[in-house]
Amino acid sequence: MEGSNRKKRGAYYTPDHVVQSLVRWVTWRQADRLLDPACGDGRFLTPHPNSVGVEQDPDAASLVHQRVPGSLIHQGDFFAWAAQTRERFECTAGNPPFIRYQNFAGPVRQEALSFCASHGARFSSLTSSWAPFIVAAATLLKPGGRMAFVVPAEIGHAPYSRPLIEYLAGHFKRVHVVAVREKLFEDLSEDCWLLSASGFGGSTEQLLISSTGRFEYAAAPPKVSVRVSMSEWRMWNCRLRPFLLAADVRELYRQAVGDVGTQRLRDVAHVGIGYVTGDNKFFHMSPSHAKEWRIPGTFLQPTIRNGRMLDRPAITPDRVEAWRRRDEQNFLLRIRRTDQLPSQLRNYLESDAGRKARATYKCRHREPWYVVPDVTIPDGFLSYMSGSRPALMANQAGCAGTNSVHMITLAPYVRMAELQSAWDRPLTRLSCEVEGHPLGGGMLKLEPREAGRLVLSRKRFDSTAEMGLIEAGIRTLQRWRHCG
Repeated sequence: MEGSNRKKRGAYYTPDHVVQSLVRWVTWRQADRLLDPACGDGRFLTPHPNSVGVEQDPDAASLVHQRVPGSLIHQGDFFAWAAQTRERFECTAGNPPFIRYQNFAGPVRQEALSFCASHGARFSSLTSSWAPFIVAAATLLKPGGRMAFVVPAEIGHAPYSRPLIEYLAGHFKRVHVVAVREKLFEDLSEDCWLLSASGFGGSTEQLLISSTGRFEYAAAPPKVSVRVSMSEWRMWNCRLRPFLLAADVRELYRQAVGDVGTQRLRDVAHVGIGYVTGDNKFFHMSPSHAKEWRIPGTFLQPTIRNGRMLDRPAITPDRVEAWRRRDEQNFLLRIRRTDQLPSQLRNYLESDAGRKARATYKCRHREPWYVVPDVTIPDGFLSYMSGSRPALMANQAGCAGTNSVHMITLAPYVRMAELQSAWDRPLTRLSCEVEGHPLGGGMLKLEPREAGRLVLSRKRFDSTAEMGLIEAGIRTLQRWRHCG
């Protein structure tokens, strides 16, 4: 129960060597006043006695008073406190809560986003809470102030990292991101990096990046691996992740993207998402279950339910027939608004399972509840999440697909065979790593917009050196997402 509550709060307490390092980076003098905006159990306050913490959880705040006697703790919502306090600090450090947008909601989220917008950082409603926490903490610094935070590795690719990095570059003289390949938190599936910034009140036109396999205690941020101008960062779609690659790999990729024969996937196809039923068990039927309820076959739509089914070049009528023989639950109960419902189908909809399905969130918010929206028959399917590489499969059997896979609808002049041929080229494999992002557990995730950016190059790489660079780039990014 405690682990579940901790996850909901986004509270994962930081290892001591990370705490000691970050506090050392920002506390240059004993007199420096340190702020931890989400102090948890107070471990960032312990190394530096002149510290102030803010903590929403009253139990955690009480624990801090026991752990750090005499500490100054403000118990309550950090954004509300930041909006009204007149206190200012030489430095701030900590591990902000990694709360996803689904839980970072309601008035708390609105207050946080409004506060950040008033200071020039405009986040979308899909933002995770850690990014606004960092901006709000920065606004409480004195001129010349410093910060050091644990951040999720999504700072290297998430869309909401863009307004954060733009804000940091516009308000600090030095912005330094430390990419760490090995996990900082053993019980957290998400990778974490470190963020350091100094010289509040200034600005910079370059980002400093260090990459390290393992992070040990360090009295100062690690040696800079690469200096990235803000214009170059924007050229790479405002992502830091490509700068994990060697410079010669990035240059080869950049040249290929600029080649006359190069296209993006969005130039030749539309990448869409599949349907959401609201109750997969009720709406996905096996042939025997449909026969039991005497549901006519015209209401059964063969479908791709997950990426594991994308294990060959094409989904064929023979494969659908094999599903029928094996009595697999790969048939969607597809009812259109204009359909006349036979009595057998009405009986199924009015069954105990039907009443249960009708009460689910998705079903009760659509009319009629049993019509699954957004059911399309695409030209092909693309993996949403994958291990070694995303799969692209032709749809030769007229299947639909759930939102666990992407729907590929080709432009009129494009053939699937041509697209699949381009898909097998090494540069496209590298592009999947560059444009996608790690999900955890070695998985690669491609959001629809990321999939649209995938590079389809006609350029031939005949030299051993060029092929070696591409393969090295693939291995590098796969290693950073713990694949293989």
